[in-house]
Amino acid sequence: MFIDCTLRDGGYYNAWDFRPELIRRYLESMLAAGVDAVEMGLRSLDSTGFKGACAYSTDHFLSSLQIPQGLMVGVMVNASELAGDAPLEKSLQRLFPRPAEASPVSLVRIACHVHEFEKVLPASSWLKAQGYRVGFNLMQVADRAQPEVEELAALAEDYPLDALYFADSMGSMNPARTVQIIQWMRKGWSGALGIHTHDNLGMALQNTLAAMDEGVTWVDSTVTGMGRGPGNARTEELAIEIAERRQKRVDLVPLLSLIRKDFRPMQERFGWGTNPYYYLAGKYGIHPTYVQEMLTDSRYDEEDILAVIEHLRLEGGKKFSAHTLAAARHFFKDSPIGSWCPADMMEGREVLLLGTGPGVEAHKWALEDYIRRRQPLVMALNTQSAVSADLIDVRAACHPVRLLADCHTHTLLPQPLITPESMLPDDVRSALEGKKMLDFGLNIQPEGFVFSDTSCSSPSSLVVAYALAVLASGKASRVLMAGFDGYGADDPRSREMQALLEAYQGTEGARTLIAITPTRYNLTTQSVYGMAEQ
Repeated sequence: MFIDCTLRDGGYYNAWDFRPELIRRYLESMLAAGVDAVEMGLRSLDSTGFKGACAYSTDHFLSSLQIPQGLMVGVMVNASELAGDAPLEKSLQRLFPRPAEASPVSLVRIACHVHEFEKVLPASSWLKAQGYRVGFNLMQVADRAQPEVEELAALAEDYPLDALYFADSMGSMNPARTVQIIQWMRKGWSGALGIHTHDNLGMALQNTLAAMDEGVTWVDSTVTGMGRGPGNARTEELAIEIAERRQKRVDLVPLLSLIRKDFRPMQERFGWGTNPYYYLAGKYGIHPTYVQEMLTDSRYDEEDILAVIEHLRLEGGKKFSAHTLAAARHFFKDSPIGSWCPADMMEGREVLLLGTGPGVEAHKWALEDYIRRRQPLVMALNTQSAVSADLIDVRAACHPVRLLADCHTHTLLPQPLITPESMLPDDVRSALEGKKMLDFGLNIQPEGFVFSDTSCSSPSSLVVAYALAVLASGKASRVLMAGFDGYGADDPRSREMQALLEAYQGTEGARTLIAITPTRYNLTTQSVYGMAEQ
């Protein structure tokens, strides 16, 4: 059984809102490509928030479509909707008010976490009695031990499933692990097996083919791999492999045309497909939705994403949680520890803080001229290098993952590095061995800033927040800010930074901030060109 589940799995990117004309051409292309069944979407009772028709795939909606003869229609139900407080049969009756003979739907697959499996398995008996073909997709079994996999498979043996699927939910499997899971499942389950693969490691197709070689007879895929996180095995590739195994000719022209006209533009917009972040998530068994959410939120830059992945690697991230995602951006949660007092360096001094925006490079001549004329203390964030290195006195960096990425560069730069050295992970300290570091402690707390002699608390892990706290603790006379250009009005990073600056300026002990290159933030501004002549 070759199933395409684009309209279901791909819907996680566009809220299951596919245009009718696209669906029409999609169905025609599936039949031509040799697909046996199409999973038209979810069948759900959850009506909160806007979702398109494929989030519900009602009989009424499906009956409005021109479904080619010879193409089986399926839907998927999340087991969480069946495992609640309501009686199982009552929920099923609401989801499937008609028997299969009176419905466009022939196939029902239930996506099930391990802890839901036993409770929801009886749904297969009810659905079979209504004439539906039934598949169960067991999620997140790749990291389960052999006895548990065998036990789960044995549970299914007592129910009338047409296929027992296992899903590589984290995208962490390779062909060898795929074969191993199949062999374990075979010890408890004698019926047809299926596999649903994710492409974190770029192995979705290889794992599917390895499963077929091992006797798996139900496989699925999506057009261009469109699916949650990095996506799935690609239908346009799997269709070629299956046609070869079946020794049948298929027509890929309609599908390739559909990809060119519709799915490639959507992919450019939504960005599914594997990348280094999804690769790491697959490697460490982290739910791909964490990466998907961060990639679609401009507040998360490269260092944020890598740091969240590292945090989840240590703390665990198999189940997606928006709360966990927010918390994972903040790393220094213990009481701050530091030994260096910045007042010894900067009390009463004017400080020029160099950000990472293009304003530093654009106004480099005026900034360097001002430094030579007025001799402020110059602090650069991270590895900012637009201004001549001999004019920079000190650097500030606090993000563990960013530090690890920049460690080689930092060891080559001549300036001392202000950083929470005592609180850094061992691998970061080792990578910076030999670098002169000024140990100023940091604690991340949502309540706001606190400035102490050798440490601080900040509401954000952004290096600019850390640097401003250092300057407050150091009792600088004032802070001139260059390279804090800001972002577009609708960019959430602008709102976050503005809120951060306002929180800082509203804290007792904060230093006066003056932007001397162009900025979109609500700051006091002066021109570096006018100041140079004063």
